[in-house]
Amino acid sequence: MIFRQVFDKKSSTYTYIIASAKGREALIIDPVIENVNSYINILKELDLKLVKVIDTHIHADHVTGASELKAETSCVTVMGENTPAETVDIKLKDEEIIKIDQLEIKAMYTPGHTSDSYSFLMNKYLFSGDTLLINGTGRTDFQNGSSKDAYNSIFNRLLKLPEDTILYPGHDYNGKKFSTIGDEKKFNPRLQVKNAEEYTELMSNLNLAKPKLIDMNVTRNIKLGS
Repeated sequence: MIFRQVFDKKSSTYTYIIASAKGREALIIDPVIENVNSYINILKELDLKLVKVIDTHIHADHVTGASELKAETSCVTVMGENTPAETVDIKLKDEEIIKIDQLEIKAMYTPGHTSDSYSFLMNKYLFSGDTLLINGTGRTDFQNGSSKDAYNSIFNRLLKLPEDTILYPGHDYNGKKFSTIGDEKKFNPRLQVKNAEEYTELMSNLNLAKPKLIDMNVTRNIKLGS
């Protein structure tokens, strides 16, 4: 397997390039539009053919590079079936498997941060989008977010995975690249709650500022960044 983790400094977004070493087919998870040329260069350097691009949800803090990548490479755009983006080529159902050569990636519907949030599991690698972060969790106060749904997604789905599952989040603001489910259970301060009610109270008192460009970004991302 070929794996690259690319960081966008402006939005603190992690983008993931994953490929089969044998067939040279690749997919990209959560691309940022300003970095499309960098992704294309990486694909060329590694002699890879981009076949799918996945967005874990409609992003508020950056514009997706999905449409530009499709225009450049003729790849297929992919999101979960709950997305409001009508131009997505493939809308995955919960538990549905997508294949890249020998690689299999399972879609997991994990709403809460937004109503269309999905995570993606490949063997022991979990790409959690904004649902579960390193020492944090995605905020739930816009885009039909729900702290109760987030609690269910995190505690009853993601934290049920084996503790050695490697967590690759959609963002990190402290320079950390990955974690494990076991470490998040033990050390993530937002997960030290007894029930959904405690989690909801915690999330209701974060007092986070609204993302500066949320309205423009969401509008563009519903059109896959075009």
